[in-house]
Amino acid sequence: MSTTQQKLMTNWRWWLCSLLFVATTVNYLDRQVLSLTYEEFIKPEFHWTDANYGTITSFFSIFYAICCLFAGKFVDWMGTKKGYLIAIGVWSLGACLHAACGWATALFTGLGSVEALRAVEVGSNVALAVSTTSVYLFLLCRGILALGESGNFPAAIKVTAEYFPKKDRAFATSIFNAGASVGALAAPLLIPPLAVKLGWEWAFIIIGGLGFIWMFFWAFMYEKPEKSAHVNEAELAYIHQDENSHSGLDPESPSTEKSIPFVQCLRYKQTWAFITGKFFTDGVWWFFLFWAPSYFSNQFGAPATSGLGQALIFTLYAIVTVVSIVGGYLPKIFVEKKGMNPYAGRMLAMLIFAFFPIAALFAQPLGINLNSAWWPAVLIGLAGAGHQAWSANLYSTIGDMFPKSTIASITGIGTTAGGIGSMIIQKVAGNLFTYAEGAGSAFRFLGFEGKPAGYFIIFCYCGIAYLLAWIIMKSLVPKYKPIEL
Repeated sequence: MSTTQQKLMTNWRWWLCSLLFVATTVNYLDRQVLSLTYEEFIKPEFHWTDANYGTITSFFSIFYAICCLFAGKFVDWMGTKKGYLIAIGVWSLGACLHAACGWATALFTGLGSVEALRAVEVGSNVALAVSTTSVYLFLLCRGILALGESGNFPAAIKVTAEYFPKKDRAFATSIFNAGASVGALAAPLLIPPLAVKLGWEWAFIIIGGLGFIWMFFWAFMYEKPEKSAHVNEAELAYIHQDENSHSGLDPESPSTEKSIPFVQCLRYKQTWAFITGKFFTDGVWWFFLFWAPSYFSNQFGAPATSGLGQALIFTLYAIVTVVSIVGGYLPKIFVEKKGMNPYAGRMLAMLIFAFFPIAALFAQPLGINLNSAWWPAVLIGLAGAGHQAWSANLYSTIGDMFPKSTIASITGIGTTAGGIGSMIIQKVAGNLFTYAEGAGSAFRFLGFEGKPAGYFIIFCYCGIAYLLAWIIMKSLVPKYKPIEL
Protein backbone atom coordinates (compact mmCIF):
# COMPACT_ATOMS: atom_id res chain seq x y z
CA MET A 1 0.00 0.00 0.00
CA SER A 2 1.37 3.43 -0.96
CA THR A 3 1.97 6.26 1.50
CA THR A 4 -0.85 8.25 -0.12
CA GLN A 5 -3.29 5.38 0.39
CA GLN A 6 -2.24 5.02 4.01
CA LYS A 7 -2.90 8.72 4.62
CA LEU A 8 -6.32 8.49 3.04
CA MET A 9 -7.23 5.21 4.69
CA THR A 10 -10.10 5.29 7.18
CA ASN A 11 -9.65 3.60 10.56
CA TRP A 12 -13.16 2.42 11.32
CA ARG A 13 -11.81 -0.99 12.35
CA TRP A 14 -10.26 0.59 15.44
CA TRP A 15 -13.55 2.22 16.44
CA LEU A 16 -15.17 -1.21 16.33
CA CYS A 17 -12.24 -2.65 18.26
CA SER A 18 -12.89 -0.04 20.96
CA LEU A 19 -16.54 -1.12 21.04
CA LEU A 20 -15.42 -4.74 21.52
CA PHE A 21 -13.20 -3.51 24.34
CA VAL A 22 -16.18 -1.85 26.07
CA ALA A 23 -18.32 -4.99 25.67
CA THR A 24 -15.60 -7.15 27.22
CA THR A 25 -15.16 -4.63 30.04
CA VAL A 26 -18.89 -4.79 30.82
CA ASN A 27 -18.73 -8.57 30.53
CA TYR A 28 -16.12 -8.82 33.27
CA LEU A 29 -17.71 -6.17 35.45
CA ASP A 30 -20.86 -8.29 35.49
CA ARG A 31 -18.87 -11.37 36.49
CA GLN A 32 -17.08 -9.52 39.28
CA VAL A 33 -20.13 -8.24 41.15
CA LEU A 34 -20.64 -11.59 42.87
CA SER A 35 -17.01 -12.06 43.92
CA LEU A 36 -16.78 -8.53 45.33
CA THR A 37 -20.02 -8.79 47.31
CA TYR A 38 -19.61 -12.42 48.38
CA GLU A 39 -17.45 -12.21 51.50
CA GLU A 40 -19.10 -9.22 53.22
CA PHE A 41 -22.67 -9.14 51.94
CA ILE A 42 -23.89 -12.36 50.33
CA LYS A 43 -22.03 -14.93 52.46
CA PRO A 44 -23.41 -13.70 55.81
CA GLU A 45 -26.86 -12.86 54.45
CA PHE A 46 -27.44 -16.29 52.89
CA HIS A 47 -25.26 -18.33 55.32
CA TRP A 48 -22.99 -19.68 52.58
CA THR A 49 -19.70 -21.58 52.91
CA ASP A 50 -16.81 -21.53 50.45
CA ALA A 51 -18.16 -24.85 49.16
CA ASN A 52 -21.47 -23.12 48.30
CA TYR A 53 -19.61 -20.36 46.53
CA GLY A 54 -17.43 -22.92 44.73
CA THR A 55 -20.58 -24.71 43.57
CA ILE A 56 -21.96 -21.50 42.09
CA THR A 57 -18.74 -20.46 40.35
CA SER A 58 -18.15 -23.98 39.03
CA PHE A 59 -21.73 -24.16 37.73
CA PHE A 60 -21.23 -20.84 35.97
CA SER A 61 -18.08 -22.26 34.39
CA ILE A 62 -19.63 -25.52 33.16
CA PHE A 63 -22.86 -23.93 31.97
CA TYR A 64 -20.83 -21.22 30.25
CA ALA A 65 -18.81 -24.04 28.66
CA ILE A 66 -21.90 -25.85 27.40
CA CYS A 67 -23.34 -22.62 26.00
CA CYS A 68 -20.06 -21.78 24.29
CA LEU A 69 -20.29 -25.05 22.40
CA PHE A 70 -23.32 -23.63 20.61
CA ALA A 71 -22.68 -19.89 20.92
CA GLY A 72 -20.10 -19.84 18.15
CA LYS A 73 -22.41 -21.65 15.78
CA PHE A 74 -25.24 -19.33 16.85
CA VAL A 75 -23.15 -16.26 15.99
CA ASP A 76 -22.14 -17.78 12.64
CA TRP A 77 -25.82 -18.51 11.94
CA MET A 78 -27.35 -15.24 13.15
CA GLY A 79 -24.56 -13.06 11.87
CA THR A 80 -22.21 -10.90 13.89
CA LYS A 81 -24.54 -7.94 14.37
CA LYS A 82 -27.68 -9.74 15.57
CA GLY A 83 -25.74 -12.44 17.41
CA TYR A 84 -23.83 -9.93 19.50
CA LEU A 85 -26.94 -7.89 20.29
CA ILE A 86 -28.80 -10.96 21.54
CA ALA A 87 -25.82 -12.14 23.59
CA ILE A 88 -25.28 -8.91 25.52
CA GLY A 89 -29.02 -8.40 25.99
CA VAL A 90 -29.37 -11.83 27.63
CA TRP A 91 -26.35 -11.48 29.90
CA SER A 92 -27.35 -7.97 31.00
CA LEU A 93 -30.78 -9.29 31.96
CA GLY A 94 -29.19 -12.17 33.88
CA ALA A 95 -26.89 -9.77 35.73
CA CYS A 96 -29.79 -7.59 36.85
CA LEU A 97 -31.85 -10.58 38.00
CA HIS A 98 -29.31 -11.38 40.75
CA ALA A 99 -30.77 -8.46 42.68
CA ALA A 100 -34.04 -10.35 43.18
CA CYS A 101 -32.41 -13.39 44.85
CA GLY A 102 -32.73 -11.99 48.39
CA TRP A 103 -36.39 -11.13 47.96
CA ALA A 104 -37.15 -14.51 46.35
CA THR A 105 -35.28 -16.41 49.09
CA ALA A 106 -37.28 -14.63 51.79
CA LEU A 107 -40.48 -15.43 49.89
CA PHE A 108 -39.74 -19.13 49.37
CA THR A 109 -38.51 -19.74 52.93
CA GLY A 110 -41.42 -17.85 54.49
CA LEU A 111 -39.20 -15.41 56.38
CA GLY A 112 -41.13 -12.47 55.03
CA SER A 113 -38.32 -9.99 54.48
CA VAL A 114 -34.72 -9.76 53.33
CA GLU A 115 -33.74 -8.31 56.73
CA ALA A 116 -34.85 -11.55 58.40
CA LEU A 117 -32.29 -13.60 56.44
CA ARG A 118 -29.28 -12.34 58.39
CA ALA A 119 -31.07 -12.79 61.72
CA VAL A 120 -31.44 -16.56 61.22
CA GLU A 121 -29.45 -18.60 63.72
CA VAL A 122 -26.21 -19.89 62.23
CA GLY A 123 -26.22 -23.68 61.82
CA SER A 124 -29.98 -24.03 62.23
CA ASN A 125 -32.32 -25.81 59.83
CA VAL A 126 -33.71 -22.46 58.77
CA ALA A 127 -30.18 -21.27 57.91
CA LEU A 128 -29.72 -24.43 55.83
CA ALA A 129 -32.98 -23.73 54.04
CA VAL A 130 -31.91 -20.15 53.35
CA SER A 131 -28.51 -21.19 51.98
CA THR A 132 -29.96 -24.00 49.85
CA THR A 133 -32.75 -21.86 48.40
CA SER A 134 -30.49 -18.92 47.69
CA VAL A 135 -27.86 -21.12 46.04
CA TYR A 136 -30.44 -22.46 43.58
CA LEU A 137 -31.68 -18.94 42.82
CA PHE A 138 -28.17 -17.69 42.20
CA LEU A 139 -27.51 -20.73 40.02
CA LEU A 140 -30.49 -19.74 37.87
CA CYS A 141 -29.24 -16.16 37.51
CA ARG A 142 -25.67 -17.28 36.84
CA GLY A 143 -27.03 -19.61 34.19
CA ILE A 144 -28.73 -16.74 32.34
CA LEU A 145 -25.57 -14.65 32.71
CA ALA A 146 -23.45 -17.50 31.32
CA LEU A 147 -25.83 -18.07 28.42
CA GLY A 148 -25.44 -14.49 27.23
CA GLU A 149 -21.75 -14.10 28.04
CA SER A 150 -20.89 -17.21 26.04
CA GLY A 151 -21.52 -15.21 22.88
CA ASN A 152 -19.05 -12.42 23.66
CA PHE A 153 -15.76 -13.93 22.57
CA PRO A 154 -17.01 -15.88 19.54
CA ALA A 155 -18.61 -12.66 18.23
CA ALA A 156 -15.60 -10.48 19.09
CA ILE A 157 -13.11 -12.87 17.49
CA LYS A 158 -15.31 -13.02 14.39
CA VAL A 159 -15.33 -9.21 14.17
CA THR A 160 -11.54 -9.18 14.53
CA ALA A 161 -11.19 -11.65 11.66
CA GLU A 162 -13.58 -9.59 9.54
CA TYR A 163 -11.89 -6.24 10.13
CA PHE A 164 -8.16 -6.98 10.59
CA PRO A 165 -5.45 -8.67 8.50
CA LYS A 166 -3.69 -11.61 10.14
CA LYS A 167 -0.64 -9.65 11.25
CA ASP A 168 -2.81 -7.24 13.29
CA ARG A 169 -5.27 -9.68 14.82
CA ALA A 170 -3.29 -10.54 17.96
CA PHE A 171 -2.80 -6.85 18.70
CA ALA A 172 -6.48 -6.06 18.07
CA THR A 173 -7.48 -9.05 20.19
CA SER A 174 -5.16 -7.95 22.99
CA ILE A 175 -6.82 -4.52 22.97
CA PHE A 176 -10.40 -5.74 23.28
CA ASN A 177 -9.30 -8.62 25.54
CA ALA A 178 -7.75 -6.00 27.83
CA GLY A 179 -11.36 -5.15 28.64
CA ALA A 180 -11.30 -8.24 30.85
CA SER A 181 -8.56 -6.80 33.02
CA VAL A 182 -9.94 -3.24 32.82
CA GLY A 183 -13.32 -4.56 33.94
CA ALA A 184 -11.63 -6.34 36.81
CA LEU A 185 -9.61 -3.17 37.46
CA ALA A 186 -12.66 -0.92 37.65
CA ALA A 187 -14.73 -3.43 39.62
CA PRO A 188 -13.20 -2.85 43.09
CA LEU A 189 -13.55 0.89 42.63
CA LEU A 190 -17.20 0.73 41.57
CA ILE A 191 -18.89 -2.32 43.05
CA PRO A 192 -18.03 -2.23 46.81
CA PRO A 193 -18.96 1.49 47.14
CA LEU A 194 -22.26 0.81 45.35
CA ALA A 195 -22.94 -2.14 47.65
CA VAL A 196 -22.13 -0.11 50.78
CA LYS A 197 -24.18 2.96 49.82
CA LEU A 198 -27.12 1.43 47.96
CA GLY A 199 -27.06 -2.28 48.88
CA TRP A 200 -25.54 -5.22 47.03
CA GLU A 201 -28.71 -5.55 44.92
CA TRP A 202 -28.18 -2.17 43.28
CA ALA A 203 -24.62 -3.09 42.42
CA PHE A 204 -26.00 -5.89 40.23
CA ILE A 205 -28.68 -3.67 38.68
CA ILE A 206 -26.46 -0.68 37.86
CA ILE A 207 -23.55 -2.71 36.50
CA GLY A 208 -25.89 -5.04 34.61
CA GLY A 209 -27.67 -2.09 33.01
CA LEU A 210 -24.49 -0.94 31.25
CA GLY A 211 -24.94 -3.66 28.65
CA PHE A 212 -28.24 -2.23 27.47
CA ILE A 213 -26.51 1.08 26.74
CA TRP A 214 -23.83 -0.71 24.71
CA MET A 215 -26.49 -2.34 22.54
CA PHE A 216 -27.57 1.06 21.23
CA PHE A 217 -24.09 1.89 19.92
CA TRP A 218 -23.54 -1.56 18.40
CA ALA A 219 -26.83 -1.43 16.50
CA PHE A 220 -25.79 1.77 14.71
CA MET A 221 -22.03 1.29 14.34
CA TYR A 222 -21.52 -2.26 13.05
CA GLU A 223 -21.77 -3.47 9.48
CA LYS A 224 -19.49 -5.84 7.59
CA PRO A 225 -16.54 -3.90 6.13
CA GLU A 226 -17.80 -4.39 2.56
CA LYS A 227 -21.12 -2.77 3.49
CA SER A 228 -19.98 -0.16 5.99
CA ALA A 229 -20.30 3.47 4.93
CA HIS A 230 -17.38 4.29 7.25
CA VAL A 231 -14.83 2.04 5.48
CA ASN A 232 -13.23 3.38 2.30
CA GLU A 233 -11.49 1.39 -0.42
CA ALA A 234 -8.04 1.90 1.07
CA GLU A 235 -9.06 0.48 4.43
CA LEU A 236 -10.93 -2.36 2.76
CA ALA A 237 -7.81 -3.24 0.77
CA TYR A 238 -5.76 -3.17 3.98
CA ILE A 239 -8.27 -5.45 5.73
CA HIS A 240 -8.20 -7.97 2.87
CA GLN A 241 -4.46 -7.81 2.19
CA ASP A 242 -4.01 -11.50 3.03
CA GLU A 243 -6.57 -12.50 0.39
CA ASN A 244 -5.40 -9.89 -2.10
CA SER A 245 -1.88 -11.28 -1.98
CA HIS A 246 -3.17 -14.28 -3.94
CA SER A 247 -4.28 -14.12 -7.51
CA GLY A 248 -7.72 -15.05 -8.62
CA LEU A 249 -10.89 -15.15 -6.63
CA ASP A 250 -10.88 -14.30 -2.97
CA PRO A 251 -11.22 -17.70 -1.28
CA GLU A 252 -12.94 -16.16 1.71
CA SER A 253 -15.44 -13.96 -0.05
CA PRO A 254 -19.09 -14.63 0.78
CA SER A 255 -19.72 -16.23 -2.60
CA THR A 256 -16.95 -18.86 -2.36
CA GLU A 257 -16.39 -19.34 1.37
CA LYS A 258 -17.02 -22.82 2.75
CA SER A 259 -17.96 -23.70 6.30
CA ILE A 260 -16.69 -26.73 8.21
CA PRO A 261 -19.42 -28.96 9.72
CA PHE A 262 -19.37 -28.91 13.52
CA VAL A 263 -18.35 -32.56 14.01
CA GLN A 264 -15.68 -32.34 11.34
CA CYS A 265 -13.99 -29.52 13.28
CA LEU A 266 -12.98 -32.10 15.89
CA ARG A 267 -11.02 -34.08 13.31
CA TYR A 268 -8.34 -31.42 13.00
CA LYS A 269 -5.28 -31.25 15.25
CA GLN A 270 -5.52 -27.47 15.01
CA THR A 271 -8.86 -27.64 16.83
CA TRP A 272 -7.41 -29.83 19.56
CA ALA A 273 -4.43 -27.51 19.97
CA PHE A 274 -6.83 -24.64 20.66
CA ILE A 275 -8.90 -26.86 22.99
CA THR A 276 -5.73 -27.73 24.93
CA GLY A 277 -4.68 -24.11 25.28
CA LYS A 278 -8.09 -23.16 26.67
CA PHE A 279 -8.69 -26.21 28.90
CA PHE A 280 -5.49 -25.92 30.91
CA THR A 281 -5.38 -22.14 31.29
CA ASP A 282 -8.84 -20.54 31.39
CA GLY A 283 -9.51 -21.88 34.87
CA VAL A 284 -6.40 -20.11 36.18
CA TRP A 285 -7.73 -16.71 35.12
CA TRP A 286 -11.22 -17.43 36.45
CA PHE A 287 -9.81 -18.66 39.75
CA PHE A 288 -8.01 -15.35 40.29
CA LEU A 289 -11.07 -13.44 39.08
CA PHE A 290 -13.53 -15.20 41.40
CA TRP A 291 -11.33 -15.82 44.45
CA ALA A 292 -8.82 -12.94 44.72
CA PRO A 293 -11.15 -10.66 46.78
CA SER A 294 -11.91 -13.52 49.18
CA TYR A 295 -8.20 -14.46 49.34
CA PHE A 296 -7.11 -10.96 50.37
CA SER A 297 -9.92 -10.79 52.91
CA ASN A 298 -9.26 -14.19 54.49
CA GLN A 299 -5.47 -14.28 54.42
CA PHE A 300 -4.60 -10.62 55.04
CA GLY A 301 -7.69 -9.06 56.61
CA ALA A 302 -8.27 -6.77 53.60
CA PRO A 303 -11.96 -6.98 52.58
CA ALA A 304 -13.08 -5.55 49.25
CA THR A 305 -14.86 -2.64 50.97
CA SER A 306 -11.67 -1.49 52.70
CA GLY A 307 -9.21 0.94 51.15
CA LEU A 308 -6.45 -1.66 51.30
CA GLY A 309 -8.61 -4.34 49.69
CA GLN A 310 -9.57 -2.06 46.82
CA ALA A 311 -5.96 -0.94 46.35
CA LEU A 312 -4.71 -4.53 46.22
CA ILE A 313 -7.23 -5.62 43.59
CA PHE A 314 -6.70 -2.41 41.61
CA THR A 315 -2.92 -2.93 41.62
CA LEU A 316 -3.29 -6.56 40.57
CA TYR A 317 -5.39 -5.74 37.51
CA ALA A 318 -3.42 -2.59 36.65
CA ILE A 319 -0.41 -4.83 36.12
CA VAL A 320 -2.55 -7.20 34.07
CA THR A 321 -3.88 -4.41 31.87
CA VAL A 322 -0.56 -2.78 30.96
CA VAL A 323 1.46 -5.95 30.35
CA SER A 324 -1.27 -7.80 28.44
CA ILE A 325 -1.59 -5.08 25.76
CA VAL A 326 2.15 -5.25 25.14
CA GLY A 327 1.78 -9.01 24.84
CA GLY A 328 -0.57 -8.69 21.89
CA TYR A 329 1.91 -6.49 20.05
CA LEU A 330 4.85 -8.90 20.43
CA PRO A 331 3.88 -11.26 17.54
CA LYS A 332 3.56 -8.24 15.23
CA ILE A 333 7.25 -7.50 15.94
CA PHE A 334 8.21 -11.11 15.26
CA VAL A 335 6.29 -11.13 11.96
CA GLU A 336 7.33 -7.71 10.63
CA LYS A 337 10.86 -7.44 12.04
CA LYS A 338 11.96 -11.06 12.16
CA GLY A 339 10.08 -12.28 9.08
CA MET A 340 8.30 -15.11 10.92
CA ASN A 341 4.93 -16.42 9.78
CA PRO A 342 2.03 -15.36 12.05
CA TYR A 343 1.62 -18.76 13.71
CA ALA A 344 5.32 -19.16 14.53
CA GLY A 345 5.42 -15.62 15.91
CA ARG A 346 2.37 -16.28 18.06
CA MET A 347 3.70 -19.56 19.42
CA LEU A 348 7.00 -17.94 20.37
CA ALA A 349 5.14 -15.12 22.12
CA MET A 350 2.94 -17.66 23.92
CA LEU A 351 6.02 -19.54 25.13
CA ILE A 352 7.42 -16.31 26.57
CA PHE A 353 4.17 -15.52 28.36
CA ALA A 354 3.77 -19.11 29.60
CA PHE A 355 6.60 -18.36 32.04
CA PHE A 356 4.79 -15.39 33.63
CA PRO A 357 2.31 -17.45 35.71
CA ILE A 358 5.22 -19.14 37.48
CA ALA A 359 5.19 -15.97 39.59
CA ALA A 360 2.05 -17.34 41.26
CA LEU A 361 4.18 -20.02 42.93
CA PHE A 362 5.83 -17.32 45.06
CA ALA A 363 2.69 -15.35 45.93
CA GLN A 364 1.67 -17.38 48.97
CA PRO A 365 5.17 -17.96 50.47
CA LEU A 366 6.20 -14.30 50.18
CA GLY A 367 2.81 -12.97 51.28
CA ILE A 368 2.63 -15.13 54.41
CA ASN A 369 6.31 -15.11 55.39
CA LEU A 370 6.72 -11.36 54.88
CA ASN A 371 3.22 -10.63 56.22
CA SER A 372 2.35 -8.39 53.30
CA ALA A 373 -0.53 -8.71 50.84
CA TRP A 374 1.31 -6.56 48.29
CA TRP A 375 3.57 -9.43 47.22
CA PRO A 376 0.63 -11.65 46.21
CA ALA A 377 -1.07 -8.68 44.52
CA VAL A 378 1.96 -7.98 42.33
CA LEU A 379 2.84 -11.61 41.61
CA ILE A 380 -0.74 -12.65 40.84
CA GLY A 381 -0.92 -9.54 38.64
CA LEU A 382 2.09 -10.79 36.64
CA ALA A 383 0.49 -14.23 36.36
CA GLY A 384 -2.77 -12.67 35.19
CA ALA A 385 -0.91 -10.51 32.67
CA GLY A 386 0.73 -13.62 31.30
CA HIS A 387 -2.70 -15.20 30.90
CA GLN A 388 -4.21 -12.25 29.05
CA ALA A 389 -1.24 -11.95 26.69
CA TRP A 390 -1.34 -15.73 26.17
CA SER A 391 -5.10 -15.61 25.56
CA ALA A 392 -4.88 -12.82 22.96
CA ASN A 393 -2.38 -14.83 20.93
CA LEU A 394 -4.21 -18.10 21.45
CA TYR A 395 -7.45 -16.67 20.05
CA SER A 396 -5.60 -15.30 17.04
CA THR A 397 -4.27 -18.75 16.07
CA ILE A 398 -7.83 -19.60 15.00
CA GLY A 399 -7.88 -16.85 12.38
CA ASP A 400 -4.48 -18.02 11.14
CA MET A 401 -5.61 -21.56 10.40
CA PHE A 402 -9.40 -21.66 9.92
CA PRO A 403 -11.71 -20.01 7.34
CA LYS A 404 -13.68 -17.01 8.60
CA SER A 405 -16.96 -18.90 8.29
CA THR A 406 -15.81 -21.30 11.03
CA ILE A 407 -13.94 -18.97 13.39
CA ALA A 408 -16.84 -18.41 15.79
CA SER A 409 -17.56 -22.15 15.92
CA ILE A 410 -13.95 -23.05 16.75
CA THR A 411 -13.87 -20.26 19.33
CA GLY A 412 -17.00 -21.73 20.91
CA ILE A 413 -15.53 -25.24 21.03
CA GLY A 414 -12.31 -24.00 22.65
CA THR A 415 -14.14 -21.78 25.10
CA THR A 416 -16.21 -24.81 26.09
CA ALA A 417 -13.02 -26.65 26.93
CA GLY A 418 -11.86 -23.64 28.94
CA GLY A 419 -15.14 -23.60 30.84
CA ILE A 420 -14.81 -27.27 31.72
CA GLY A 421 -11.29 -26.70 33.00
CA SER A 422 -12.50 -23.74 35.03
CA MET A 423 -15.41 -25.72 36.48
CA ILE A 424 -12.96 -28.31 37.79
CA ILE A 425 -10.72 -25.69 39.41
CA GLN A 426 -13.63 -23.75 40.95
CA LYS A 427 -15.25 -26.86 42.44
CA VAL A 428 -11.97 -28.27 43.73
CA ALA A 429 -10.98 -24.90 45.19
CA GLY A 430 -14.29 -24.35 47.00
CA ASN A 431 -14.33 -27.82 48.57
CA LEU A 432 -10.61 -27.71 49.31
CA PHE A 433 -10.82 -24.36 51.12
CA THR A 434 -13.82 -25.46 53.20
CA TYR A 435 -12.10 -28.74 54.14
CA ALA A 436 -8.72 -27.11 54.85
CA GLU A 437 -10.31 -24.43 57.05
CA GLY A 438 -12.15 -27.09 59.06
CA ALA A 439 -9.08 -29.35 59.37
CA GLY A 440 -6.83 -26.52 60.53
CA SER A 441 -3.28 -27.58 61.41
CA ALA A 442 -4.09 -31.20 60.53
CA PHE A 443 -4.04 -30.23 56.83
CA ARG A 444 -0.52 -29.45 55.61
CA PHE A 445 1.18 -28.80 52.28
CA LEU A 446 4.81 -27.71 51.73
CA GLY A 447 5.09 -25.84 55.01
CA PHE A 448 1.60 -24.36 55.05
CA GLU A 449 -1.35 -25.56 57.08
CA GLY A 450 -5.10 -25.05 57.06
CA LYS A 451 -6.62 -22.75 54.47
CA PRO A 452 -3.27 -21.19 53.42
CA ALA A 453 -2.17 -24.69 52.41
CA GLY A 454 -5.28 -25.00 50.27
CA TYR A 455 -4.52 -21.74 48.49
CA PHE A 456 -0.93 -22.80 47.85
CA ILE A 457 -2.05 -26.07 46.23
CA ILE A 458 -4.18 -24.17 43.70
CA PHE A 459 -1.39 -21.61 43.12
CA CYS A 460 1.00 -24.44 42.26
CA TYR A 461 -1.27 -25.63 39.48
CA CYS A 462 -1.73 -22.07 38.21
CA GLY A 463 2.04 -21.69 37.93
CA ILE A 464 2.70 -24.65 35.63
CA ALA A 465 -0.53 -24.84 33.59
CA TYR A 466 0.63 -22.65 30.69
CA LEU A 467 3.93 -24.41 30.01
CA LEU A 468 2.11 -27.74 30.07
CA ALA A 469 -0.48 -26.45 27.59
CA TRP A 470 2.18 -24.97 25.27
CA ILE A 471 4.12 -28.25 25.10
CA ILE A 472 0.99 -30.19 24.12
CA MET A 473 -0.08 -27.54 21.58
CA LYS A 474 3.35 -27.52 19.96
CA SER A 475 3.35 -31.30 19.67
CA LEU A 476 -0.09 -31.24 17.99
CA VAL A 477 0.70 -28.43 15.52
CA PRO A 478 4.48 -28.01 15.30
CA LYS A 479 4.34 -25.76 12.21
CA TYR A 480 1.94 -23.34 10.55
CA LYS A 481 -0.68 -25.43 8.76
CA PRO A 482 -3.93 -23.70 7.67
CA ILE A 483 -7.04 -25.77 7.05
CA GLU A 484 -7.60 -26.39 3.34
CA LEU A 485 -11.15 -27.21 2.24
